[in-house]
Amino acid sequence: MDFMKKSKLNKSYWEQRYETYQIGWDIGYPSTPLKIYVDQIEDKSLKILIPGAGNSYEVEYLWNKGFKNVYALDIAKQPLEHLSHRIPNLPTTQLLHMDFFNLNAQFDLIMEQTFFCALDPILRPNYVEKMYQLLRPQGKLVGLLFNFPLTENEPPFGGSLTEYKSLFKKRFRIKTFDESINSIEPRKGKELFFIFESI
Repeated sequence: MDFMKKSKLNKSYWEQRYETYQIGWDIGYPSTPLKIYVDQIEDKSLKILIPGAGNSYEVEYLWNKGFKNVYALDIAKQPLEHLSHRIPNLPTTQLLHMDFFNLNAQFDLIMEQTFFCALDPILRPNYVEKMYQLLRPQGKLVGLLFNFPLTENEPPFGGSLTEYKSLFKKRFRIKTFDESINSIEPRKGKELFFIFESI
């Protein structure tokens, strides 16, 4: 279903943000908590998805670490083109220019980095269901969620630990869910690191 069409935060919105360089979420390198998590993964054969990947520094880091089964998905074309220039050997079949909610595939690991907070909050239950569908049994959803009051006008949209737990517990086993101890300086105290396992 085209859930994104219900929201103003659609393909045109995000491509306009890239055209005008309104990409304040882009820190220019892999997020520290995710980089540290990746450094602990031994199985390089895992099929990994990063949705709402943006300029995909985490994808680039994974690829350079030997994870060749990694996929970047974004509804905007520009960041995927940037990634293709930076990693010319990355197969175009692993660059998914599409609406996340229309993806039909399965993964061992999905990494969340500023995608959830960019979606219209009305889509949060749909996000949980779609993540559950995309993960293989015992697959993991790992990443960061913002920990500040829910904003109403435009992303990033926040939330609370209590709200998130209530949202995810129906479909996922909560393995880790705490304040991130190694966030980048501008996000210190505002991020929750989590590891959820598909039930």
